[in-house]
Amino acid sequence: MNVLARKSILLIAGVFLAWTAGASAAQDAAAKPAWQEQYAYTLGMQAYVFGFPYVYLPSLRWDWVTQPKPTGSITPYAPLNHFYNVRDLATAEYRDGGSPNNDALYSSAWVDVTKEPIILSHPEMGDRYFTFEIAGIDSDNFAYVGKRTTGGKAGSFAIVGPNWKGALPEGVKALPTSRTNSVLILGRTLVDGQADVPAVRKLQDQYTLVPLSLWGKQNAMLPESRDVWAPFDPKTDPLAEWKTMNKAMTENPPEARLAKLVELFARVGIGPGQDDFDGMDTGTKRGLARAAVDGRALLNDVIRSGALGKQVNGWNIPPSAVGRAGLSDDFLLRAALQALSGIISNDPAEAVYFNTALDATGQAFDGTKRYTLRFPPGQLPQVEAFWSITMYDPTYNLVDNSIDRYSIGNRTPNLKQDADGGLTLYIQSESPGMAKESNWLPSTKSGSFFVILRTYMPGPEIVEQKWAPPRVVPVL
Repeated sequence: MNVLARKSILLIAGVFLAWTAGASAAQDAAAKPAWQEQYAYTLGMQAYVFGFPYVYLPSLRWDWVTQPKPTGSITPYAPLNHFYNVRDLATAEYRDGGSPNNDALYSSAWVDVTKEPIILSHPEMGDRYFTFEIAGIDSDNFAYVGKRTTGGKAGSFAIVGPNWKGALPEGVKALPTSRTNSVLILGRTLVDGQADVPAVRKLQDQYTLVPLSLWGKQNAMLPESRDVWAPFDPKTDPLAEWKTMNKAMTENPPEARLAKLVELFARVGIGPGQDDFDGMDTGTKRGLARAAVDGRALLNDVIRSGALGKQVNGWNIPPSAVGRAGLSDDFLLRAALQALSGIISNDPAEAVYFNTALDATGQAFDGTKRYTLRFPPGQLPQVEAFWSITMYDPTYNLVDNSIDRYSIGNRTPNLKQDADGGLTLYIQSESPGMAKESNWLPSTKSGSFFVILRTYMPGPEIVEQKWAPPRVVPVL
């Protein structure tokens, strides 16, 4: 082979190797997402955790304000600045989930304080427990009206938006200023059994929300507006939740102290004033679409894990920052437990909820088995209002039973203490016998179940997480 031929062969071989190397690199590049997608996905996951309340609560606002519900529904339907009052205690006939409270009647409202304060009024409540939990659209509480905070005497309280300045009428007390223009009120009024329902309804009829401009005017007609925007639909648009989040943040900007974090998310088009989704590159769109799906899955995984709180004696105890988690910059807690799991969640000073689905051996509750829960002498939940334990099936609904008892607690009639002053509760599907039936909490007949222990106006040992319920023991 002459020199020229040898050179030609080497040249062809070099070209071939260069081509195959280039082809391989091109294939690798095609298989690996562009850096824009990876960056948008990585930053988008954090933005989703931070901004989730701005997706979830505007969606609920639109549903509760604009979408009619069946008569008697627990799910609210009322115009802006109007209360929706649940008029009957929840029973097993209600099947929409949500772990309903069987001890109180709810009163809820979406309030718009963009233009002026809205004044919340209630009548004389006596010694009855009641509370109005008031939160921004970021799901963080900012005020309470109720027995614990403002007392039982009749009163009027101004809910003031972040940009309003002015004087309030005499006799109207200012609440702490809302951080957002859109406000959610969740009220609870204690009911002592079915016979007490008519009395609570009369109180509900006197719960009012009045714009400042109409305050004190006789026979003023309160405007009924359902003018709230619809969330974008993730079924038809993979970027829908980001568009909802951006619009909600534009309407209700995050606190100024979070400016650096907001600026960071703006690099991938997320945050107040961001709406140029058409101008985004394809990689960024793909990354954000993935982050929305994986972000929601992450929040559900966090809820199921129970890892954000404490576990004592098989019971889950919520973190002490719940209710105002965003003010502690705990955005994962705010997104998962406070918003997705609870919409808004009570401050521990108002109420602490414990829950469990496991017995003392670590096994899931089984409706075919029997259990006892014994509070030793002096170890009952210390509360200033009340405590109760409610039974739920796996669909987060109350459990049908022969005595129509869905919860048991310190207000249950004829509850019997043990000889030593302790208290034993019987958790099972069938009656434990007439002598013990007063202390019976009926369970599912088969399959799993879980229980929630609610403590309202809890004592310091509960608030400081120094007390926990005892284990639920299987009867062998």
